[in-house]
Amino acid sequence: MKKVLWVCNIMLPVIAQELGFPYSNREGWLTGIFNALTAKKENREIELGICFPIAAFSEHPSLQKGKPLMVQGVPCYAFAEDLAHPEVYDAGMEEDFKTIFADFQPDMIHVFGTEFPHALAAVRVFESPNKTLIGIQGLCYEIAKVYMAGLPKKVCQSVTFRDIIRKDSLKQQQEKFIQRGEREKEVLRLAGHVTGRTGFDRKGVSTVNEKARYHSMNETMRSSFYSGAWNRESCEKHSIFLGQGDYPLKGFHFLLKALPLICKEFPDTKVYVAGNSIINEKGLKAKIKLSAYGKYLLSLIRKYDLKDKIIVLGKLTEQEMKEQFLRSSVFVCPSILENSPNTIGEAMLLGVPVAAAKVGGIPDMITHEEDGLLFEGGNADELAKAVLRLFEDKKNESGCPLTQKLSQNARKRAAKVHDGAQNYCRLMEIYEDICRKE
Repeated sequence: MKKVLWVCNIMLPVIAQELGFPYSNREGWLTGIFNALTAKKENREIELGICFPIAAFSEHPSLQKGKPLMVQGVPCYAFAEDLAHPEVYDAGMEEDFKTIFADFQPDMIHVFGTEFPHALAAVRVFESPNKTLIGIQGLCYEIAKVYMAGLPKKVCQSVTFRDIIRKDSLKQQQEKFIQRGEREKEVLRLAGHVTGRTGFDRKGVSTVNEKARYHSMNETMRSSFYSGAWNRESCEKHSIFLGQGDYPLKGFHFLLKALPLICKEFPDTKVYVAGNSIINEKGLKAKIKLSAYGKYLLSLIRKYDLKDKIIVLGKLTEQEMKEQFLRSSVFVCPSILENSPNTIGEAMLLGVPVAAAKVGGIPDMITHEEDGLLFEGGNADELAKAVLRLFEDKKNESGCPLTQKLSQNARKRAAKVHDGAQNYCRLMEIYEDICRKE
């Protein structure tokens, strides 16, 4: 039996539940693989171990350095990491990993979160590229290049009181991505194996480390998105859902610029945005907390008279996200760069019509006109045209409305791409392949 150690970028829900702590479902697909592994342990050839980040051991008296917490028979190790500053590398983590590796003695490690300090610490200490597998999410060094997402130069250089206090201006945010990207490159150079899903990430990996072996593997989405289906008759007409909009990369400003064209044809249009609100200006405290990007978004909202069109929903649970998807007429992804956004995968599983920027790995997820609509990244006019087509919802020669066609095709495609059982089997094949090579 080969021993595989996961080096995770979050405390998995199953571990948090064991400790009685709040948790994030951000990496729900990892939970799916964990459940599959633990359910089949009587006949599997893989023994799993997990290590996960915490802010400090002093905050978790039940956890000890190098000593595992047993969760459903799986040894789970904590390591300390500055979670608030992922751009800062602390060499002290290397000692934590030495202790963990000495106790678990993994045959291979599977690292998640390539741009985080723990990834570099783990691969440095493990010192075995042929037994190191890196799971690609995005590519920070590519994101850093386009982080400002076409913002006016004046906005890029502006700094608010909040930005000064938090040392988090737009320029500083971009610099943090540059730092994370450089560390990510070092992680990839030290790895012999990488899993990815798109032509974009494959090219990105080969540019940094042409010797790394690339393993294609799709992701499994959060469990609740595999049931339920979007219905064009019961959704809120002319409503747009945006999965996130709190930093430039996500392209909220492109959608705001597109809205005047959309609202001219459909005055009842509404935009629902998940995640943190950076456009709250109710009261002095809220105004003080505004970032430069938040102020820019507010200036666009005022310029185009969109105040009554935008509803920021705040952080949503998995179930709340699903419900909002199903209520919406269209899901829009206006990001200036993405690899393979889980929000698009979740929307497609449910059959929500998707309009997305033709950037990064997104064209590998969507075939234009077949299971979604693609528009030129950063082009507000093209974005507006795509949304208008979905709102108009014209029928084709056989009498099928556009949204119905896209919805049906998206569900079929996503069911195959995000098939949990197939993706689990693929991962086991990769593990066996890596462990078999001595």
